[in-house]
Amino acid sequence: MDAVLNKNHYLFTSESVGEGHPDKLCDQISDAILDYCLTLDSEAHVACETFATTNFVLVGGEISFKKQGIAIAELNQKIEEIARSVAKNIGYDSEDKGLDYKTFTFMNRLHAQSDDISQGVDGTGLKEYEGLQGAGDQGMMFGFACNETPTLMPAPVYYSHQLLLKATELRKSGKIAWLRPDAKSQVTIEYEGHKPVHIDAVVISHQHDDDISHEQIEQTIIEQIIKPVLEPTGLLDERTKFYINPTGRFVKGGPDGDAGLTGRKIIVDTYGGMGRHGGGAFSGKDPSKVDRSAAYMARYIAKNIVAAGLSERAEVQLAYAIGVPFPVSVMVETFGTEKIEKTAIEAAVKKVFDCSPAGISKTLGLKAPIYAKTASYGHFGREGFPWEKTDKVNELKNAL
Repeated sequence: MDAVLNKNHYLFTSESVGEGHPDKLCDQISDAILDYCLTLDSEAHVACETFATTNFVLVGGEISFKKQGIAIAELNQKIEEIARSVAKNIGYDSEDKGLDYKTFTFMNRLHAQSDDISQGVDGTGLKEYEGLQGAGDQGMMFGFACNETPTLMPAPVYYSHQLLLKATELRKSGKIAWLRPDAKSQVTIEYEGHKPVHIDAVVISHQHDDDISHEQIEQTIIEQIIKPVLEPTGLLDERTKFYINPTGRFVKGGPDGDAGLTGRKIIVDTYGGMGRHGGGAFSGKDPSKVDRSAAYMARYIAKNIVAAGLSERAEVQLAYAIGVPFPVSVMVETFGTEKIEKTAIEAAVKKVFDCSPAGISKTLGLKAPIYAKTASYGHFGREGFPWEKTDKVNELKNAL
């Protein structure tokens, strides 16, 4: 039966973008500024947005500190230094590449957070919630996990990230010196039911120096990036199709090729389209914003469900109202792969996990400067982040 019509046999595609992609440049600047603010005050409220275009970077948004004596105006020079350092670390060191960390024009339009928002978050608003940390906004957040990869991430987005991590390693080490920072990847996987059985297609578009032939680019990327990463999966074979720089040329890139903006790669940041998304972006937001912190908690819950063997796939939804110190709903979906009743899993989740905004920050240690590392190659499926731990497996089992 045709792959489109047969629900048990289908193709699924996810993409990733490299750290030099204009939107990812902006995400990294926003999160680096957030980290700096949290080093000054762990209770800082930050919503930092970044925009980048041809040799120009703008930051804006809201910052407020609980500690006395910290003025936003006094941070201007440090914030500019942070933006230039991020661009330098990515490799944007000449206008020819799309941005020059030494010469780009920088503009800062950060200001204090609204008192109306702040009082809801701090618990100084409505009397019924007085003294309790409320959610920084309304909305719904999703977390997802499945047993397709060792990290319990969907295979298409996981392998898309791995390809660009390999490309970045080879670029920065000088082993492929003609690669430039901007890059995108895409992996299409053939499924039987929920099981990946074959890599159908791989797409990589990578910025490069002007004097490199397309043939050299194609051969090098296939032999030194794609095959080392994907051959160990056992899903790559002679039927797999490769599309390398399909336009034939990718010299002009970075913010010069396409403007960048914080928060535009929400599917790249999460599960590659497998599993739902609440719509909120992550980067530049402190953990009082449940767009970010509750999405991390939902992933933490979903991953522990799958790691505990309660289901092969799990999606968790958490929903909040601004200023309210608890979730207005908690939902668990297991897509027919559950080993026990979904209602029992959901009850165990509510018993084991504290999903209040304050509880999330405490459980995951989110008031620390840990965010710059999240801003490229996905917020999930990489070791070292607290929401990737599977330390609640036994508690979940005991609760059942």
